[in-house]
Amino acid sequence: MTVMRTGTAVADHGRSAVRHAIAAGRWQRPARGVVVDHNGPLSRDELDVVRLHACAPRSALAGLSALRLDGFTGFAPPHTDVVQPEGSKRPSSGLAGLVPHWSTELGDLDVHPLLVPRRTRSARSVVDAAAWATSDRQAVAIVLAAFQQGLVAARTVHDALARRGPMRRRALVRESVLDAGGGVQSLPERDFDDIRRGAGLPAPSRQRAVRSPTGRYYLDAGWDAWDVAVEIHGLPHLEVQQWSADVVRANEVVIGGPRLIAFTSYATRHQKALVADQLTRLLRSAGWD
Repeated sequence: MTVMRTGTAVADHGRSAVRHAIAAGRWQRPARGVVVDHNGPLSRDELDVVRLHACAPRSALAGLSALRLDGFTGFAPPHTDVVQPEGSKRPSSGLAGLVPHWSTELGDLDVHPLLVPRRTRSARSVVDAAAWATSDRQAVAIVLAAFQQGLVAARTVHDALARRGPMRRRALVRESVLDAGGGVQSLPERDFDDIRRGAGLPAPSRQRAVRSPTGRYYLDAGWDAWDVAVEIHGLPHLEVQQWSADVVRANEVVIGGPRLIAFTSYATRHQKALVADQLTRLLRSAGWD
């Protein structure tokens, strides 16, 4: 391990040897209480460990910083998130790139007891990352991407949520977990129908079937009189192959059938005015008065 707490380095090498290595420029001390046994630039992994060791004992890498070490891709953390035991002191404010958090839940259920560097388990990391995200959209994308990349399961995320205590976006994370697991396929459609009725729009024909050279497709809602249709996606298309297949499928639907627009389940829940506006304009452009 190139990055060590000063106490560990002293125990392994002796106090005088550590002092001499730092004074001679062979080692460096990037933060109080932390030494590195070389004098070169620090890698991203080393920077994360430096920031972790600058925090109180029993702290752990968390959020996107922990997920990155678990193989999570698509979201590069701009800083290092560290969760500290509740009541511990704030680390030195002079250490750039460190964002500390505090928690009473840092036992083995939430922090892996064997992984090095010490970090929260993937389910807890996802919950924290969603709570600390810069926007609701980013929070949803993090949760769904973690499922798509096989890092978490619905049960483990629900368990982590139950232990987490008060947090931002709890309901949004629950929605995203259900979407990822396919457990509420009817709910986005029900939300969509509430929007449709609230906008005073005509009732659609449910599950309209459309034939194309590549097969039969069933659309979530269609208006035969105006030859338009809507699809509602419960899972955002984060994987390139799935996204490409869905684009080709949508093209086939439009070529052989109705004009088609699509909404995500996120939009039907949290952007109702936008959904109502686009659906109204679609029907009007098709001749509905």
